[in-house]
Amino acid sequence: MEILQFVWDPTFEGITIFGKFTIYYYSLMWMLAFILGFYIMQIIYKKEGLSMEKLDSLFVYTILGTMIGARLGHVIFYQIELFDQDFFSVFLPFRFNPTFEFTGFRGLASHGAAIGIITAMFLYNSRILKKSVLWILDRILIPVAIGGAFIRIGNFFNSEIVGKETESSFGVVFSKLGEDFARHPAQLYEAFSYVIIFFIVAHIYWRTEKIKKTGYLFGLFFVLLWVSRFIVEFFKQAQVDGREDWIFGMNTGQTLSIPFILIGLYLMFKKNVKA
Repeated sequence: MEILQFVWDPTFEGITIFGKFTIYYYSLMWMLAFILGFYIMQIIYKKEGLSMEKLDSLFVYTILGTMIGARLGHVIFYQIELFDQDFFSVFLPFRFNPTFEFTGFRGLASHGAAIGIITAMFLYNSRILKKSVLWILDRILIPVAIGGAFIRIGNFFNSEIVGKETESSFGVVFSKLGEDFARHPAQLYEAFSYVIIFFIVAHIYWRTEKIKKTGYLFGLFFVLLWVSRFIVEFFKQAQVDGREDWIFGMNTGQTLSIPFILIGLYLMFKKNVKA
C-alpha cells in the first residue's frame, strides 16, 4: 500500500531568469490558465460571430477582475489584519513589512475571484459587449473551470492549501512543510473536480441546446463548482486558525460556498430565462 503514498519535495520553486528573477510555478500556472482561457474564448467568439477586438477587451477585464477579486477576497476573508500590518502588500506583489521582498501575487481566494470576475463581466458587458450579462457569464465559465485546475496545481507546487493528515498509507508527504506524515492532496482533489466540471460544461455548450436558456449553464457551473469545493473542504487543513467554525461547524470555505450554490440553483430553475 506504500505505492499510494509519495513524498513531494520539489527541488526548485520556479524558473530563474538571469540568476535574479524567479518565475514561480504558481505564477506560471496562472499564466497558462489565462493563455488557455484566451484560446478557448477565441473559439467561442468565432462560433458566436463576435469580433476579436471585443475578445481583447474581455481578456483585460478578466485578468483584472480575477486578480483584484482573488487578492481582496483572501485578505478580507482570511487575513484582514493585513490592511493594518502591511497595507500596500494587499495590492502589490511585494512585502514591505518587516522587510522589502518581492513575493509575487500570493494569497488569493477563489470566492473573491468569483466575485471579481462577475463584477468585471458586468462592466465589460455594459461598456463593450452590450448583451445580457448572463450571456457572457454562460461562456466565460468554460475557461474559468479549466483555469481553476491549473491554479490548484500551482498550489500543489507551493505545498499550500494542504489537506488534513490521512492517518493511513494513502496521501502525500509535503517535505517543504518539514513533515514526515502523509496528508490528503486536497489541491489535486480540487483540480481533478474542476477538470470534470470543465468537460461537463463544455459538452453542454457545444453539444446541447441548454445554452439557449440564458443563465442556465452559469447556474449549473456554480452548483457543480461550489458543491465540489464544499466537499473538498472536509479534507483540507484549516487555512486560518480561529476562523474555521462559522455556522453549524462549517469552515470558512464551506460557509462562503453556500450563497453561490443557492444562486446557481436559482439561475438553473428560474422561469423565463430563454434568450
